[in-house]
Amino acid sequence: MIWKRKLRSGADNSAGSDTPATTDTATTRFQDPAGLPPAYTAGEGLPGDNVVTSEMALWRQTDFEPGPMLPKFIASASDDVESDTTSALARRRLALRDSLGASQPVTAREAFAGRHEAMAQLINAIEEQRVHVVIYGERGIGKTSLVHVFTQTAREARYHVIYASCGTAAVFPEMFRSVLGLIPHIYHATVLPNSSEAEKGGNFDSMLPPGDFGARELAEILAGVVGTRVLVILDEYDRVVDPNFRREVAELIKNLSDRAARVQLVITGVALNLDELIGYAPSIRRNVAGLPMRPMSSEEVLDLLRMGERAADISFSEAAVALISRMSAGSPYLVRLLGHQAGINTINAGRDRVTETDAGNAIERVISDWQASLPRRVQANLAREEARTHVDLLVAAARAGNSADGWFTVDDVYTEMGGALTPLVIERDLKLFVNNVDLLERREGPGDPHFRFGYPGVAALLIISSAMARAAL
Repeated sequence: MIWKRKLRSGADNSAGSDTPATTDTATTRFQDPAGLPPAYTAGEGLPGDNVVTSEMALWRQTDFEPGPMLPKFIASASDDVESDTTSALARRRLALRDSLGASQPVTAREAFAGRHEAMAQLINAIEEQRVHVVIYGERGIGKTSLVHVFTQTAREARYHVIYASCGTAAVFPEMFRSVLGLIPHIYHATVLPNSSEAEKGGNFDSMLPPGDFGARELAEILAGVVGTRVLVILDEYDRVVDPNFRREVAELIKNLSDRAARVQLVITGVALNLDELIGYAPSIRRNVAGLPMRPMSSEEVLDLLRMGERAADISFSEAAVALISRMSAGSPYLVRLLGHQAGINTINAGRDRVTETDAGNAIERVISDWQASLPRRVQANLAREEARTHVDLLVAAARAGNSADGWFTVDDVYTEMGGALTPLVIERDLKLFVNNVDLLERREGPGDPHFRFGYPGVAALLIISSAMARAAL
């Protein structure tokens, strides 16, 4: 490689001149006896300028020993493995990622395992009972994956499915105006297939009044759905903070049910029970089916890991399956995370049998990665004497924090600890981690005070570390 540097000259010099060129005051003349890069001067050309003049220094190309090859992607962005020399290893690793990857929810049936009963209950509630469904459970339990795969299944049965992810800033009119904007006008009873309105196209949102509207106006429009059945999925409903949004949704459920509309809602969210998610509303109870997502059984864990075995041509030993099942506590997210990491360890070692050691190393790697991802302040607080002394309390708080948005009460922790400490002692010790040791947040309001871990990932780290410690005993 030849690097070039242009010098600005104050006078013209012929190509054959033996007199060195002089420079103006804006540049610095240099000599290059050793072939080393000179310091750059403001305003001069950069290395690589394609300007050839008689006043140019040339960098000499030097021979060097090639160092270790830099890591490269296994596949192209189209997911094609292009290297013949590494194709076998690469394809197994990518296949394992596709089958057990934990970073994203499952969206395809071929990657869905271990929730057949929940899927059957959801389909039955929609098809046979004609009710609205509320799917609830703790984080990482598989709610979003279930509704994604359910969406694919329902569309194959000619249902018109609209998926919407809720957020803290969700507003009822804005959310449902967007929903109606995805329902073609042709599905409304007032629009005949051969009419001019049908030819113009358009969607249901054109039938809404300008500005704000409520559940009653929305139900009147949706009651006209014909020729299909509409499913509206409201995912992550627990994130909604506007109480009016929740009241309007409850009213919408009642109005749709009273009108026997061909529209059903499927609501998912983090909660311990149905009332936590939609509130206590006796008037709609008969119109709603609750579907709790429970921890996976050992058979479902095995079913999920078997999918990774078939995809990557590996096998999990009984001891490895038992350890992953115990450490994951029935969480599909953790089963995938630990199973994927253990499988990668095995493939990289040139083996096809995942041992208990591979699973143990995967658990240690996950714990280490989680710890490293925490801010130094949080790591330091977890290492303090107060945290070590009250580790059982913190683990119980982490389990109790599986309610909506991670908030929990003293009674929740008391239940998790099985009455080992009195509520007064628990509240006193929790306050210690709000004030002296900055690990928890406290929220005052009606009723008992609520607590929450101040940084995401701390609760999961405490739970899996505790399980690992128990396994070592």
